[in-house]
Amino acid sequence: MTVQASAAGGERRIWAFVVGVIAVTIGVLLHLPMFWMGRDMGFRMAGMPMDNGMMAGMGLIVGGIGLSAWGLLPRNLAQHMAASGELVVSAPEDAPLSWAHWRLMAVLVVALIIDVMKPAALGFVIPGMIAEYGVPRETVSLVPFFALVGTVFGSFLWGAVADAYGRKASILLSAVMFVGTSICGAMPSLAWNVGMCFLMGAAAGGMLPVTYALLAEMMPSRHRGWSLVLVGGLGAVGGYAAASLIAAWLEPVFSWRILWLANLPSGLLLVMMGVFIPESAKFLMARGRREEAQRIMARFGSGIRRVAHGASGAARAAAAPLTGRAVAGKLAALSLTALCWGFVNFGLLLWLPVELVARGYSMEVSSRLLAASALIALPTVFLVAWIYSAWSTKKSVLAAIAVTLLGLGGVLWLALARGASPVLPVALLIVGSNGIIAMILPYAAESFALRIRGRATGWVAACSKLGGVLAQALAILAIVPTLAVSTLMIAVPTALAFLLVARFGRETRGTDLRDLDPEGHVFDKAGL
Repeated sequence: MTVQASAAGGERRIWAFVVGVIAVTIGVLLHLPMFWMGRDMGFRMAGMPMDNGMMAGMGLIVGGIGLSAWGLLPRNLAQHMAASGELVVSAPEDAPLSWAHWRLMAVLVVALIIDVMKPAALGFVIPGMIAEYGVPRETVSLVPFFALVGTVFGSFLWGAVADAYGRKASILLSAVMFVGTSICGAMPSLAWNVGMCFLMGAAAGGMLPVTYALLAEMMPSRHRGWSLVLVGGLGAVGGYAAASLIAAWLEPVFSWRILWLANLPSGLLLVMMGVFIPESAKFLMARGRREEAQRIMARFGSGIRRVAHGASGAARAAAAPLTGRAVAGKLAALSLTALCWGFVNFGLLLWLPVELVARGYSMEVSSRLLAASALIALPTVFLVAWIYSAWSTKKSVLAAIAVTLLGLGGVLWLALARGASPVLPVALLIVGSNGIIAMILPYAAESFALRIRGRATGWVAACSKLGGVLAQALAILAIVPTLAVSTLMIAVPTALAFLLVARFGRETRGTDLRDLDPEGHVFDKAGL
């Protein structure tokens, strides 16, 4: 602890990060008295003026986030970026799983649950926002629209942030932003909620690819597939379950606002869990902290490679973009699958609580139904991880798409039949969509050569958010069709995605990713 803390203190301004977190927390707490004042009105705050405490709190939050970001930023940034560009982390091949691997997986599952819980809460707050602010559905659609635009923005931005700050620091910065954006639950106007939700989306959108990158660098290659799927699946199901359980248990008492205020304890929990997240060895090596990098690599069995300066011909070939029908077909198949997942998760499932309430279900019953469906999906995550690694990666993705199509068929039946039970359709939809998002990014990372792997995987991740952006844009323009028509509009491209994956998808189980581009092996050992 002392050695690592002193070294970290020499490279980062830890005191600034701690002070920033405290400032953000105090800023959020200054909003709670006004929230509590509305308890006799069902915690309605619409139209209430913002007092001096809230204004001071917002200043503390903005300043605290800025101070935390400055504290996490390494000194001599330009030198660090130049050095890190020459380094590549190579995951261990056949190293056994150790306690360090299992602990990292557990920590990242909790981190992803906290991350996924933010956008998953959107569907549960919208009915309450419509009722409290007295605005139509099209106007409230601005909240999920800007939140999802924030996730797309964060997906691209956080890659650069992770290179500058390091994997661990970028996760901590996301957590601090989660804490700050919890004041959405105390905002008296819809406009403030829109702005804060954009910031929340930016923080949430960037954490997923960073956690996948960190896990891929640390896990042995023969355990890579199932571990990525398991962590991603548990995070997705757990995040949706956490949001739905908060909605079912606490929303009837504290109104929809409690779903945003929950960002305060969950964000602080993630900050405290940072002690269990290892710093990126690439970051440590670039900063000249070789001994720390050696300890972390020894603990996880991975290593560092440095790009060889003399391999000009192969290096130029590795830098060239890959083209061709096979690559374009794979990218189109996975991009369409990701888009359809966005339509389901941030379109259909987001508005399903509103639809159920309109069909006579109470908000409490609707929330409990979705919570129960999410809990049903939880044990299937372990099955998904097992079949992905033990059966077939390609067929597992196809199976998840097929289950989603069955769920869409069930929702169509729900829309057309009177008195139909929504339990099975919703459960199938949640199981299938969570299976897709758990596998799509690991499968994309295993399907493309090293030279375009980062760009291709990042593009697929962005497509998963773009599907939601397009769905919410339709809602804002007031051209949302009926439940039956919208379900059909999603089912058709989902079926096309199934056919494209069947045609262009490749089996990656048991393959060595280096076989995708053997000429790209232009590395020499970095002296570890």
